[in-house]
Amino acid sequence: MKILYNTGIFIYTALIHLVAPFNSKASLWVKGRKGWQARLADKINRDDRKIWIHCSSLGEFEQGRPIIEEIRKEHPEFKIILTFFSPSGFEIRKNYSEAECVEYLPADFPGNARKFIRLVKPEFVIFVKYEFWNNYISELYKNEIPLYLVSGIFRPGQHFFSWYGSFFRRILGRFEKIFVQDQQSFDLLRGIGLENTILAGDTRFDRVLRITGTARDIPQVEQFRGGERLFLAGSSWKKDEEIITQYINRYPAGMKWVLLRMR
Repeated sequence: MKILYNTGIFIYTALIHLVAPFNSKASLWVKGRKGWQARLADKINRDDRKIWIHCSSLGEFEQGRPIIEEIRKEHPEFKIILTFFSPSGFEIRKNYSEAECVEYLPADFPGNARKFIRLVKPEFVIFVKYEFWNNYISELYKNEIPLYLVSGIFRPGQHFFSWYGSFFRRILGRFEKIFVQDQQSFDLLRGIGLENTILAGDTRFDRVLRITGTARDIPQVEQFRGGERLFLAGSSWKKDEEIITQYINRYPAGMKWVLLRMR
């Protein structure tokens, strides 16, 4: 299974390189990873105490952000290394001031994982929500570097819970702790023998509470709202909008609606 996994990563990376000349997002994915070793070596000191936090994209960053800012406040002696898989996260947050270094995560090849971890030398690592890169996780485990998953969410149809999922279940077993969002995720992981699971909720709520304390008026929205109630959906998905549309059609009066897409 490990050979199949590495072959899959190779094919996926090769396909992104092939489409990069014709697709702007793929182009950013490829260009952003060039020269990553030199940039890391330039931005960090090997003797610093470092924490590596990895997010797939912008949404996962918002879930990890309360944790980053709490670490910064309570443990300023640590340097934060923040990585993204997707351009939609990196390009928006590449100048995030709470991290000493913001980078793309190099493709999950065994050689990349060894080089990255030897260079960064984190004291511990946090992955947010969905990230399960086998070679990075194996290298951290081999070097006895604690790894945590926060805001994890799991569904019955995922490969972790299938008859062929032993390889993927072993990946989960290498996390020091897995903090999940809901009871279903907790029960699923405990059902496959993972005692390293903690029901902790969704860190997005912490982020929302912080944002409400610094909210500011937006004149254009206030003008649109007038004297009516306002419903604001940020970074909504198509399925969310289908449900919202049903409600609007059923109750068309008495509320103004604003839907914001960030993709």
